[in-house]
Amino acid sequence: MSAADRAEITEPHQPDNIAPDCRGMNFYEVDRGLRDLLGLYMDPALLEHMAPHFDRLGELAGGRLDELAAIADRHPPVLHARDRFGRDEDWIEYHPAYREMERIAYSDFGLHAASHRTGVLGLETPMPPIAKYALQYLFVQGEFGLMCPVSVSDTSNYIVGKYGSDALKEKLLPRLLSQDPGVMWKGTQFMTEKMGGSDVGAIETVARRDGENWRLHGEKWFCSHTDADLAVLLARPEGAPEGTRGLGLFAMPRRLEDGSRNSYRIARLKDKMGTRSMASGEIRLEGAFAWQIGDVENGFKQMMDQVNLSRLSHGVRAAAMMRRCLNEAMQVARHRIAFGGPIVNLPLMRRQLLKLMVPTEQALSFYAFTVQVMGAANDGDATAETLLRILTPLYKFRACRDNLAVATGAMEVRGGNGYIEDWVNARLVRDAQIGVLWEGTSNINALDVVTRAVGKVRAHEALADTLHDCLAQADAIPGQFRTRLDGLVDRAAAFAADVAADPAQEKRCRLAAGALYNAASAALLAWEGARTGAAGGDARRLLLSRLVVEHRLSAADPMAVRDDAWEERAADLLLDDRPVPLDLATEIAVA
Repeated sequence: MSAADRAEITEPHQPDNIAPDCRGMNFYEVDRGLRDLLGLYMDPALLEHMAPHFDRLGELAGGRLDELAAIADRHPPVLHARDRFGRDEDWIEYHPAYREMERIAYSDFGLHAASHRTGVLGLETPMPPIAKYALQYLFVQGEFGLMCPVSVSDTSNYIVGKYGSDALKEKLLPRLLSQDPGVMWKGTQFMTEKMGGSDVGAIETVARRDGENWRLHGEKWFCSHTDADLAVLLARPEGAPEGTRGLGLFAMPRRLEDGSRNSYRIARLKDKMGTRSMASGEIRLEGAFAWQIGDVENGFKQMMDQVNLSRLSHGVRAAAMMRRCLNEAMQVARHRIAFGGPIVNLPLMRRQLLKLMVPTEQALSFYAFTVQVMGAANDGDATAETLLRILTPLYKFRACRDNLAVATGAMEVRGGNGYIEDWVNARLVRDAQIGVLWEGTSNINALDVVTRAVGKVRAHEALADTLHDCLAQADAIPGQFRTRLDGLVDRAAAFAADVAADPAQEKRCRLAAGALYNAASAALLAWEGARTGAAGGDARRLLLSRLVVEHRLSAADPMAVRDDAWEERAADLLLDDRPVPLDLATEIAVA
């Protein structure tokens, strides 16, 4: 056989015939949606300062961080129960790749400290939420697992700073907020027990007085960031009442002031489906020393601040993972040649890509809006506080659920290779599952939205009013489409109120929460697209808004053949990287 014959036979199997992935991309540079929204929502001076840092982290997330994440996922942490002398000095061994990722997150970018002190990344004030969560969003596109330890460190710092005594803050915060690995203490929260998961009031851990401090006895069943230097946790002081009313909040150090180990043990590490790079385990408390945080009678109420912050972080993480999934799917669709051309041109593939794109962009809009509201709430805005009460569980509920479908859909676009651990898709599918479990399942978050935020706080009214104001301020939205969006916002708010008012309708809480999320995101997408387009930028979010309306908020006969010429035109524009002119977007929005 000649060399030419051999080349002809082997050519179809060359690497060029395998669609590439996104490694090597700058995830900030390629994300027009993020950059457009930062231009809308972020103070211009802050954006000018942060843009180089976003760019640097975007490059890391698509490059070195992505490489390290793949290595750490293949080499999970290992628990050593004893040292070589037989002492119960349990410790966790991490792969060097994980340690390098920690250096990027904690030391280089200060993600755990940015919103709690000045000086991080050269800022003269604590970092506003919109900037901090943008960094999380970029980081997670490279590595998801480590963001749990980073987030619980961040929220522990918030809890200690808000509720700790002056003496406790003086003792802990210099270490918790340091970026120096030799000084820094990393934080976490240990909440879940065998009896007390979603039902926090069933917690059995007991706190006993030891002078001014406490000793803790019991077990914690699911402890992420197992070997953190400081754990914030709930326990029931002896004699306290049952339920959440009897829970106190405590800070438990891993090591005591003399350097000796505190009296608790890591019983084992969890063999998890996903987030393999990060250590989750079980803790046995054997009279562990702890400091009291805040009023011992209000531990649960104080701890809910951490829960809400973590829920917001989970929404942002879901948005980030969906963006990575969408980017991966677009890479495959544009480079995979089948049936005579790139598969991005095939009708079913185009529809599938839009089904990945819509929830991805919804989650991005919800990030920008929610963290802007958080910034206003932090400044004392009462309406913003009410809005945040509903937005946080709403975001956690729907974005994390959407992430499951988007991760699976993106894996399917890559085909069989997506199921192979050589590619990022398999890890994205595994990691996506935890979003519907941590900080409350979908049921728990939907109940929080409807029975509490709507039923008790009436937060849906503030949300509807705010969305109506946004729509009214965007003159470029076609009047017919604006009227339709206003009506959907009102219907979603009324539906949620009706479900909240009738205990027999509890089974519809997820439907009501989903309707609120979709109506709110449709309104936000339209406002964003109109504002950006009117400024001469990309108006594509107006098209995305209509897709949300048609496919997530409107009834349709599944067996009817519909005239969807407008959708074909929208797909042509949305699957192209070129900006969409406002006049074309407004025309299609009402076609």
